Amino acid sequence: MKRKNRAIDGAPETPATKFLRKHGVAFTAHPYEYEAHGGTRVSAEKLGVPEHVVVKTLVMENERGEPLIVLMHGDRKVSTKALARQIGCKSINQCAPETANRHSGFLVGGTSPFGTRKALPVFVEKSVLALDTIYINGGRRGLLVSISPAILEPTLGAKVVECAIAA
Repeated sequence: MKRKNRAIDGAPETPATKFLRKHGVAFTAHPYEYEAHGGTRVSAEKLGVPEHVVVKTLVMENERGEPLIVLMHGDRKVSTKALARQIGCKSINQCAPETANRHSGFLVGGTSPFGTRKALPVFVEKSVLALDTIYINGGRRGLLVSISPAILEPTLGAKVVECAIAA
């Protein structure tokens, strides 16, 4: 009998949850009914948490087409000018969905910074680290995991930036 792709605790097993388990990161899975183009507002509503603690995983590229990931509050946008200045690039742009899928190995709407196809540089908005718990994509559409943001720097090598602007 073929085994379903489920972890022991009943959460869907994804490259992201495998990564978290492998690195000993404590997390809780939060499946919800995914809505296309709903974004963090919908997932926050479905889970009953403030959108500010839902962290989106954005795949971007610098002027040389080199990919990177930015972790940002769900209710904020990234100032690409501020980000570029802080990381020593001329410009940063969000990737087209197909390009983001190719870089990360995840479908847009299910992109996680954990378990990406290849290791990508990760940048995290400084104020995300001040939260007690964040909800971040668990590697598929309709799955967030709650974790301590303190694990982002040691586990992903995330570099801290300040590039949030009002949405």
